[in-house]
Amino acid sequence: MNASRVRIIIDKEWAEVFKNRSVAYTMIFVPLIMTLLPLGVLFMLRSLGGTGGDTTDVPANFAAICQDLPGLDCLQIYITNQFLLLFLLMPTSIPVAIAAYSIVGEKTTRSLEPLLATPVTTAELLLGKSLAAVLPAILATWVCFAIFCLALLPIGVSQAVVAHIVSPLWLTAILLVGPLMAVMAVVTAIIISSRVSDPRAAEQLAMVVIVPVLGVMFAQIGGLFVLNAQFVWVSALVILGVDVLMVYLATRLFRRETILTQWK
Repeated sequence: MNASRVRIIIDKEWAEVFKNRSVAYTMIFVPLIMTLLPLGVLFMLRSLGGTGGDTTDVPANFAAICQDLPGLDCLQIYITNQFLLLFLLMPTSIPVAIAAYSIVGEKTTRSLEPLLATPVTTAELLLGKSLAAVLPAILATWVCFAIFCLALLPIGVSQAVVAHIVSPLWLTAILLVGPLMAVMAVVTAIIISSRVSDPRAAEQLAMVVIVPVLGVMFAQIGGLFVLNAQFVWVSALVILGVDVLMVYLATRLFRRETILTQWK
């Protein structure tokens, strides 16, 4: 593995991607909206709820967790658990457009064939393209989460709610599960991108990786279960295993000879 060649691929990817204004706007405004939305909801709850609130507003299995807290704090903690999943959508959805374009997009511009004719190995090529999509998404997620945490006290969120958000549950999800999900999304997008001929189709097919996150969100809203540290750690281990499998499949399924001889 040649690190300098991987770095060259990353720089090339970023030069191509970020000159596209729509991608740049997506990288800026999507995380911004996903950060301001939960802050706005928490501010509205604090402004309209005063010191009231009732634990009957949340599912019974969640109310038991925060039974010693005021009703409004319990409601805010319940809602922030949904926002945790929203933050996990950032590293899953943001890099898909970059990764989906990485192979099939270059097919349409005929810029991939010269790259494949160089001594770059398949592993170096896929690693460079994956990191080029994963790193901006992870950075955007961590920056937005930091902004979210710093803005909690100024908008009037209680110390109890802040303590819940900066707990090991949240930090493990944001710092560990988020990057693992980003890798899964990107490698999935690259696999699809190498097998289809339309960048939009590749992006749409790759977005299937957000379905499990949405499923967990709706299950928690419906009161079927409560997101906890055990679930987060189990999810991290499962996603890690999926990532290893997906990376192996991506390397095996990528046919550079086919691209060089048959892509027209």
